[in-house]
Amino acid sequence: MTREEKSLVIDNLTAQLAESNVIYVTDLTGLNAQDTSALRRACFKANIKLAVVKNTLLAKAMEVSEKEFGELPTILKGNTSLMYAEVGNAPAKLIKEFRKKSEKPILKGAYVDTAVFIGDNQLDALSALKSKNEVIGEIIGLLQSPAKNVVSALKSGGGKLAGIIKTLSEK
Repeated sequence: MTREEKSLVIDNLTAQLAESNVIYVTDLTGLNAQDTSALRRACFKANIKLAVVKNTLLAKAMEVSEKEFGELPTILKGNTSLMYAEVGNAPAKLIKEFRKKSEKPILKGAYVDTAVFIGDNQLDALSALKSKNEVIGEIIGLLQSPAKNVVSALKSGGGKLAGIIKTLSEK
């Protein structure tokens, strides 16, 4: 690969890193062609981009990037692939689902909205992350809950009061 080609690849990786707020660094070593193809199909269905990259080029792209990747460049050893997604927990859920059939892919690390996760043991924490829409839905539900309680109390209280007045008027 010539210097110009390497420079072009680094520029492309830097642009992809800048665009995405959810980046998973995984290891696909040991997956046969059939399993790799199945993983790629699963990624496509889940709206996740999967790309195999060279460690040195990715490390240089991370250095050039404006984002702070913390310790992620230190884990770039062996076979490395990147998963780009829009939802923070989507790649983690996909990896957990895929592992029911195979031991791979192994999570090396992840970058999710400025937070850096290192190691395969973080997979459960990453899959438990809530998406932006889920958090907004919970907040709206919490904000609506007191108002619903007040309205229901007023409705039930008014019904009781009307029942008492009706009973008194009949006597």
